[in-house]
Amino acid sequence: MGSSPSKPVKPSPVLQQQHAENEKHAPAEIATAFSALSVSTPTSVDGSVSLQNVSSWESDISHDPKARLARTVLSHSDIRDALVSRKATVATTHIFNNEIDFKTGPITNQKSSGRCWLFATTNVLRYEVMKKLKLKDFQLSQSYLFFWDKLNKSNYYLELMIENADLSVDDRVISHLSGDLISDGGQWDMAVNLLETYGVVPQSVYPESFHSSLSSPLNALLKTKLREDALILRKLVVDMKAAGASAQATVSATRAEKEKLMKEIYTIMTAALGVPPLPDATFTWEYYDENDQAGTWSGTPLEYYKTFAAKPYSAKDSFSLINDPRNSYSQLITIEKLGNIWGGRPVLYVNTEIEIMKATVIKMVKAGVPVFFGCDVGKSSERNLGLMDTTLFQYEDTFDITLGLTKAQRLEIGESAMTHAMVISGVHLDANGKPVRYKVENSWGEVPGNKGYFVMTDEWFNEFVYQVVVPKSLAPKDLVTVFEGGNAKVLPPWDPMGTLA
Repeated sequence: MGSSPSKPVKPSPVLQQQHAENEKHAPAEIATAFSALSVSTPTSVDGSVSLQNVSSWESDISHDPKARLARTVLSHSDIRDALVSRKATVATTHIFNNEIDFKTGPITNQKSSGRCWLFATTNVLRYEVMKKLKLKDFQLSQSYLFFWDKLNKSNYYLELMIENADLSVDDRVISHLSGDLISDGGQWDMAVNLLETYGVVPQSVYPESFHSSLSSPLNALLKTKLREDALILRKLVVDMKAAGASAQATVSATRAEKEKLMKEIYTIMTAALGVPPLPDATFTWEYYDENDQAGTWSGTPLEYYKTFAAKPYSAKDSFSLINDPRNSYSQLITIEKLGNIWGGRPVLYVNTEIEIMKATVIKMVKAGVPVFFGCDVGKSSERNLGLMDTTLFQYEDTFDITLGLTKAQRLEIGESAMTHAMVISGVHLDANGKPVRYKVENSWGEVPGNKGYFVMTDEWFNEFVYQVVVPKSLAPKDLVTVFEGGNAKVLPPWDPMGTLA
């Protein structure tokens, strides 16, 4: 540690001999290699930022008219607003020649929460509910799924802590799992787990609460409690083993203690979010259709899901296609230790080429099926315009820089990940049938974009869309075979494909 440079270390005799052999046999190759690197001498020999560095840089930049203009404008402007390309905003319009014929409403709003995946899921499911019952405005309860997801993620975390009690608390696995342990985010397979276990209800049956719309205070309390609970359970496992208890007895005793702790989690959640209907408890729902005729329905949340939202395309019969250039295509991928319901369906992806994903989206839109998709919405996008376009910001021209990372490189270095889920409900095709732009239903309310709808260019899809969910009956048959074949490649818990939208 410290700022002093390290003393040079004399090479070992073996390394000296190897160096001599290299110089003897390949001096020309070594010279050529160094020449190609364009190696130069640094101004700062110890690696720090010297005043000589700064003076030299300032001397050059202060004489550049473009740099002087940038300093004038950007010192008191949002860099994103100031550098939006007018050409891009004019070229990319909210017009689509292929749209899903049935229009749903209203535009939903997840507010100050990370529930986009649940909003995308319920926005897809409500198409069939609204069509069957001829509804004008309707929402399924995102808060209902949110409650059961949060409760189960709490249990999932504690089970992982019991299962991995032999790892030290500073092990990378434990550290990662104890980070964002009950994220608001999720994945399609997690939504399938919730729907198949708990069903779904209309929003009026289990409406929004303060803490479903503003989740951070509740999350902070739950995380503190769960981390404390994790240490209690880990210690119990260690003590049981030290006392000579069998593995079965240890798990049984620890789970009994865990259930006491989970009761406390449930107490907190029901106070903050309200008590949800049980999946097998009957409720009565009253509604108006598009002609203002009153209707009523009675049944359980599971019956409601199976009656209205599981046909013609069941969530459990749909799966995720992803585009991850780091991994082989036509390959099944899963993420280690990622899930919500303990023992439930794992998170599974079939990796494929981007063009196959786009062809699948077009096929679904033409079939009248909305598309759940995952992307990195924070890249090259403008919220107020509702525009996602790789040419949107003029950073390179303004600063004379190159931003040339590939999709794979962004994933490798942590520059990008799947951070948001939305719904594609339209696509504009050119004369050759190639996609130009996509209509996107977001869950940020009606103010952003075109009354809540965004437009995404085809180039942006290439770079920042990672996932689309497709029913098996509309998916390429060879990829269905990959999905059903098992034998998934397992990525570590911290892999960017494990980021929850």
